[in-house]
Amino acid sequence: MDKKDRQIIRELQKNGRLTNLELAERVNLSPSPCLRRLRNLESTGVIEGYAALIDQKAYGVPLTVFVSVALEKHSTAAVRGFEDKIKEIDAILDCFLTTGDADYMLRVVVADLEVYENFVRTELHALPGIRSIDTRFAYGVVKSTHVYPDVK
Repeated sequence: MDKKDRQIIRELQKNGRLTNLELAERVNLSPSPCLRRLRNLESTGVIEGYAALIDQKAYGVPLTVFVSVALEKHSTAAVRGFEDKIKEIDAILDCFLTTGDADYMLRVVVADLEVYENFVRTELHALPGIRSIDTRFAYGVVKSTHVYPDVK
């Protein structure tokens, strides 16, 4: 992947609905080579898909919660069991394997505190092998982007 491919990606991250002609103009390519590069980025899996960006509040899940989870055991079976269950829970948008006191950081979206309490009691507490859960509520957003930085 070269600089031109990264330009294509950044433009699509800003606006995934660009036509090939608009995209080609923005990255200073003619339409044919631009489309060829785009198809290559898609076929090699660099571009995994396209999605609509949705206003979280308007959708009905205004509360973002960051949840740190530490496991009791770190055996292959315990980790796999936890990770498989996490993938099934819709309210969890992201799950990151982390260093430090917690093993995982979850980004959860819910409608309100009552829904979050129910989520913890029925979803998280039901997961096997959890040693601890630490919750942090986001009360504002300073920056949120889906556009990756330039790679030099």
